[in-house]
Amino acid sequence: MSGHSKFANIKHKKEKNDAKKGKIFTVIGREIVVAVKEGGPDPANNSKLRDVIAKAKANNMPNDTIDRGIKKAAGDANADNFEVLTYEGYGPNGVAIIVKTLTDNKNRTAGNVRSYFTKGNGNIGTPGSVSFMFDNKGQIIIDKEECEMDADDLMMMALDAGAEDFAEEEDSYEILTAPDAFSTVREALEKEGIPMMEAQVAMIPQTYVELTDEQDIKNLQKTLDLLDDDDDVTDVWHNWDE
Repeated sequence: MSGHSKFANIKHKKEKNDAKKGKIFTVIGREIVVAVKEGGPDPANNSKLRDVIAKAKANNMPNDTIDRGIKKAAGDANADNFEVLTYEGYGPNGVAIIVKTLTDNKNRTAGNVRSYFTKGNGNIGTPGSVSFMFDNKGQIIIDKEECEMDADDLMMMALDAGAEDFAEEEDSYEILTAPDAFSTVREALEKEGIPMMEAQVAMIPQTYVELTDEQDIKNLQKTLDLLDDDDDVTDVWHNWDE
């Protein structure tokens, strides 16, 4: 996979996230609760929790906040039961959008997500209506400026750890894995001290849609901004060629 640079988009998203630490920490706190309830509080025996901790550290969440979240989730049998729900739909000009949420009130979340699509002149589809246009992959993005390792060495290390693909772009490296191999590859990079700009299991578009109409761009941006501001929304993937 190459030719479509995600680096600028991720950098922009990081800058936006830095301005909204509250939301990011809320989302990660919920992900910690779900991971602990599913696999226990010990990261050594819970790969999902290890992945959430890595995400927390990548977003500069303090270690004591992470530890408090794990202890609270482990000790509170009455902690909110969060449910993972995914919505699929279309924005202007057929741009496909997938929205992953973590919520304790699915009626509220469903109503909000539907309204965000409508406000951007899009519409919610049925499950599977757009996900067939995406591949579910572990995705690791590394900023070239922050990585001291030679590209060939980095590629060999990633492939040896179980990665499926390695792409070098102008500003970054992208490593793709099968979802089941994501934790192993991420941990191998972490062990070597490789700084990761983004590391997650993501929905990767197979093709991208260009928007040229200014109103379409404004409408789509409106939907994405509204989704971005909602504490129940953890991830948004789309095939807009920004």
